[in-house]
Amino acid sequence: MNRVAIIDCGTNTFNLLIAEPGADKRTYKKVLSSRIPVKLGQNGINKGIIASEAYSRGMAALEAFSERISECEVTAVQAFATSAIRDAENGRAFIQEAFDKFGIGIKVIDGDEEARLIYEGNRRAVQLVEKCSLIMDIGGGSTEFILCNAETVFWKQSFQLGAARLLDLFKPSDPVTEEEENTITAFLKQQLQPLSEAIGKYGTPIDLIGSSGAFDSIIEIIHYAFGGEALRSEKTEYSIAMSHYRAVATQIINSTTEERRNIKGLIEMRVDMMVISSLLINAVLDFYSIEQLKASTYSLKEGALFLFMEEAC
Repeated sequence: MNRVAIIDCGTNTFNLLIAEPGADKRTYKKVLSSRIPVKLGQNGINKGIIASEAYSRGMAALEAFSERISECEVTAVQAFATSAIRDAENGRAFIQEAFDKFGIGIKVIDGDEEARLIYEGNRRAVQLVEKCSLIMDIGGGSTEFILCNAETVFWKQSFQLGAARLLDLFKPSDPVTEEEENTITAFLKQQLQPLSEAIGKYGTPIDLIGSSGAFDSIIEIIHYAFGGEALRSEKTEYSIAMSHYRAVATQIINSTTEERRNIKGLIEMRVDMMVISSLLINAVLDFYSIEQLKASTYSLKEGALFLFMEEAC
C-alpha cells in the first residue's frame, strides 16, 4: 500500500487527508491535509436541496482535491458524504457529477455509520478509560453523540442538530437575545431526549469530548485569551479548563458578527455558526452536569483512514 486519500464531504467543510499508512496499521504519516469551506447547506439545508451556489462551491472543492490527489500520486481514494448530501433531493446528482468530472466515487453514509467513524477516530486520539465518556461532533447538518469507553460503544446516534441547520431554522438576532437563547435551549432539550434516556441507562459521562471544528476554535481562542495550548499537528488531545470554556462561550454568545470577527483564534468560516455551537455545547454540559471537557483533533476522516488501513493490510 502506498498513499491513501480520505475525503469528508461535510455540510460546512470538505476535508482531504492524504496519508502513508504505517506498517503496524496503527500509525500513518500525513502527506497533506486540506480543508475548504463550502457551506453546502447554505440557503437549502432545511429545504432538502443543495442550492446552486453551494453546489458550485462543492464541485470547485472536489476539483481542487482531485488535483492534489493526482500531484501526490495517491493509489486509493475513499470519499464520504454526510448530512447535506444525503438529505438533499439533488444529492445523487451531485455525487454523479463528482464521479463524471473527477472520477471521485462518493459514498453516502447514514448517521449511524458517521458516528461509528467518528468513534474510530476519537478512540485513537484521546485516552479513553473504563468509565463512560460522551463524544460530541458538531457538523453543519447533524451532530453525532457517542457514549463509549476505551473498549466499546454503548450507544450512538446522529441528530439533525448541525450548526448550519439550527442557524437556518432559528435565524437568531445579532447578537442573539435571551429569549432566543431560551427558545433554542428548550428545543435542544426536547430533541436530545434519546440522549437523555441513554445517559439515564449508562450513567453520567465523566467528560465531554468535542470532535469538530468548533472545538478547534475554542482551543485557539483560549490560547490567545488565556495562554492555553495552541493547536499543534502532532497533538491530538486537549484538556479544556471549564472556566476558560465558559468565559469564551459567554463572549461568543453575547457578541455581534463583527465583534466575533475580531476574536483572535476564531477563523472566518466559523464566525456565523459559533453562537449556535456554543449554545449546543452549553446545553449538553448543563443538561447532564458534565464537569470535564476535552477536545480531539481526530474525527471521521481519521476514523475512516484507520479502518481502511486495518482492512487493506
